[in-house]
Amino acid sequence: MMTRTATTARTGWRAEITKAQWLVLAGTMLGWGLDGFAGSLYILVLGPTMTELLPNSGIEATPANIGLYGGLTVGLFLAGWAVGGVAFGVLADYIGRTKILALGVLTYAVFTAAAAFVDNWWLLGILRFIAGVGSGVEAPVGAALIAESWRNRYRARAGGLMMSGYAMGFFAAALAYALLGDLGWRFMMALAVLPAVLVWFIRRFVKEPEESTEAIRVRRERKQSGRRDHRDAFVLKRLFMRPLLKPTLICTAIATGALIAFWSVSTWYPQIIRQMGAAAGTEPGQIAQDVALASMLFNAGGIIGYAAWGFIADAIGRKPTFLLTFGVAAVTIAVIFPFDRPLGVFLGAMPVLGFALFGSLSGSFIYGPELFPTSLRATAIAFCNSVGRIFTAAGPLVAGVIATSWFAGNLGIATTVIAALGVVGLIGVAFATETRGKPLPTDVAEPNPSDHT
Repeated sequence: MMTRTATTARTGWRAEITKAQWLVLAGTMLGWGLDGFAGSLYILVLGPTMTELLPNSGIEATPANIGLYGGLTVGLFLAGWAVGGVAFGVLADYIGRTKILALGVLTYAVFTAAAAFVDNWWLLGILRFIAGVGSGVEAPVGAALIAESWRNRYRARAGGLMMSGYAMGFFAAALAYALLGDLGWRFMMALAVLPAVLVWFIRRFVKEPEESTEAIRVRRERKQSGRRDHRDAFVLKRLFMRPLLKPTLICTAIATGALIAFWSVSTWYPQIIRQMGAAAGTEPGQIAQDVALASMLFNAGGIIGYAAWGFIADAIGRKPTFLLTFGVAAVTIAVIFPFDRPLGVFLGAMPVLGFALFGSLSGSFIYGPELFPTSLRATAIAFCNSVGRIFTAAGPLVAGVIATSWFAGNLGIATTVIAALGVVGLIGVAFATETRGKPLPTDVAEPNPSDHT
């Protein structure tokens, strides 16, 4: 009996999942993973990069200045991510997902690698902004592609697997830093050009979902025939029209909370470990190894958190899963960061923190597509997360500033204070609608806003 049941189960999922769906998952997972690889390379070498570039810009490379200007470059990247996410999200809804996905990969790969050739911090900041513009494309367009291609009971799980690619990219970057970090930060940044080879795969194998192709076709037909209606309003405007205003606010709050907590922690834990090592008189080479180990542990937990969120949400629901990951993150941050913990304790907490923080991010990209119709799904996901990134962009900078101004350079306390603003995500969850087991919204089901007046 057990053998026949297992065989039936295997036949079931194999029958439901097509080759085209696997290719979409592979393309989006690789794109998001290589995005994480490129982004994490910079975080890992932020300290050495600022140490070299600040004197070239007439600025002393003190810990406070490294925190301030390093945070500013991260903030510029996140600001570019916000701008690119919205702009390319809109384009994805009007001209197609796969073309925009490929363009995003090419942009972040080339401009991240170009940072290997700069000689001052402000030029680095410009390149980080442009790289962020390209990086902002991957998650919202990838999430829309997964939701529309995987129209079966495995949708949330496929979304979680796609999102886990980002943590895998972080893990790969940490491994590369551990093995090749001695070659210098410029070499590490140059490695970021590798994702550019993915463009060929996306254009060759990742097909546009029939659902989005049809939505684009129908919109064009209405325009050509002069039969325009409320669905033809500019996609950003529609997000603030009924019935989409409430899901827009909920999705934005959840994404903002997840992003604030994630970037506050992920930006500064490498520098916090460096400060711990310097205070203990640890050799620079050993400090670099400790940073790499912390990053691998953080991202190992992140891989599990990203991938598991969809499975857990299918089992207990979207809202309880958000409460789980937000809650674990809050407790772990509160226990570890404000206090002088031994390095071993700090390292032991990193996988747990990675699971919770990456998991919450995964949830925002799994839950978001379930709130919006096809014709503006990519725009909606991009907008909600880009608003979060606008607020988040100030987080690393503010943490660096208040660490110097209020906490005598203690980045741990400053990080805790900024991460606490992630409570806005829990406010969003409180008003969220449970979507487990429900089909994706369609434009046909979207009522005219005039019906609500």
